[in-house]
Amino acid sequence: MDKDLSLSNYDYTLPKELIATHPAQPKEAARLLIYEREKDRVTHTTFANLEQFLPDCAIFFNDTKVIKARIYGTKESGGKIELFLHSSVSECEFNAQIRGKVKKGDILHFKEGLSAEILELYADGLRKVCFKQDENLLNTPKLYALLEKIGHIPLPPYIKRADTLKDTQDYQSIFAKNLGAVAAPTASLHFSEAMLESLKKRHEIHTITLHIGAGTFKSVECEDLREHQMHSEFFHINEAAKACIDNKKAILGVGTTATRSIEYYARTGLCSGACDLFLHPFNKPLRQNFLLTNFHLPKSTLIMLVSSFIGREKTLALYKEAVALEYRFYSYGDAMLIL
Repeated sequence: MDKDLSLSNYDYTLPKELIATHPAQPKEAARLLIYEREKDRVTHTTFANLEQFLPDCAIFFNDTKVIKARIYGTKESGGKIELFLHSSVSECEFNAQIRGKVKKGDILHFKEGLSAEILELYADGLRKVCFKQDENLLNTPKLYALLEKIGHIPLPPYIKRADTLKDTQDYQSIFAKNLGAVAAPTASLHFSEAMLESLKKRHEIHTITLHIGAGTFKSVECEDLREHQMHSEFFHINEAAKACIDNKKAILGVGTTATRSIEYYARTGLCSGACDLFLHPFNKPLRQNFLLTNFHLPKSTLIMLVSSFIGREKTLALYKEAVALEYRFYSYGDAMLIL
């Protein structure tokens, strides 16, 4: 089997102290590693200098908004319970992860008169649930609105601390508007209002939507990448963004989720639906030219997506260099620009 298809070849060693638990302050103070493919050149700078390196291109952001998807409550027995909402499966049914033992038919109780009934238990650990408030069944918009009042921002599992009020701002992009994600499009977190306004003067800016699911943190478990079943997430590309993708203008995708949406459209012609595209060195980008992204977990589909742009060996070499220079990794960490 080709090395680029083998899961174990996407591993690297990361000291725990390089996992960022808080974002850089101010945002533009984050570090930025720039890799220019044509010149095989690496530049180390800060995010504040991003604009001076950008070529003429349209810039695509993901405007999804993170739900306060983590809630704490009790079972009818009084035992404590934690529920992490994953996704809606129908208008009034949802998949969730629950910390604490439950069985089908159990009722869980939360603040503001919210309750959840366990409808199904799945082998992969997920539970199908429905929610009621004061005995009224809640659909997706009503549930999301209530979670905004009582829920907690679902920080990624590798950030080993409780969420704070500051995370409700730090873990949302400045252009987040469409509720539906349970994880942030983290490359977008580096942008301030001032930088975005400055970019608009020189670049065509588009937003698309992909609601990031908990599957983004799911590890690849098969050694042969061709056997991996990619998770699917709802996406939508508006008419203006579609027109830009359809023309020949160079595109910078901010983050892996914007990238997957653009590339899914390039392959299928679909502007809305469930995106399950898995990009890797044997499934390279067809339309997107440049990528801005954070540094990702070993053996993840995200590091494989980066490898689809520059190859596995170069990706791991750049990650090794970033580790040696003590870049900050993962969601609240530093960034990489691939040109």
